Amino acid sequence: MVQEGKKAPDFKLLNQDGEPVALAQFKGQPVVFYFYPRANTPG
Repeated sequence: MVQEGKKAPDFKLLNQDGEPVALAQFKGQPVVFYFYPRANTPG
């Protein structure tokens, strides 16, 4: 787990169109991560 205020490691995920997006693409810009449970799952 990344501690608040620490740098996150670079990673790649697919966007809503299935295209890869890397954290490195946003270097020098503020980034907010928001995680939530998948729809219709407990949590």
